[in-house]
Amino acid sequence: MLFLVIFILSIICSYFLPWWFVAVIAFAAAYFVGKKPGITFLAGFTSVLLAWIILALLKSVPNDNILANRVAHLFQLPNWILLMLVTGLIGGLVGGMAALSGVLIKNVLKK
Repeated sequence: MLFLVIFILSIICSYFLPWWFVAVIAFAAAYFVGKKPGITFLAGFTSVLLAWIILALLKSVPNDNILANRVAHLFQLPNWILLMLVTGLIGGLVGGMAALSGVLIKNVLKK
């Protein structure tokens, strides 16, 4: 449930809001829906990771990955696929840490 909430809201809001808003989404979703910190971190991490990779592929594939290849070479990465994975990893860490923060603050305020 938490995975789907973060995933869907991240994809929808990424078209209109800045990149860091996924942290707000993950934090709020984990605060209201999250239960265990470990599971909540994994839900936030995987949902934002997949959302960012999907969004990056939707932007990159129609132009035959020209810009992605150039940016990958700029960062001295061998190909654009690794660039997509690094992008997803960064987004996943942002989402996971925000979700973890949300559930931990919920637990602190509950006591």
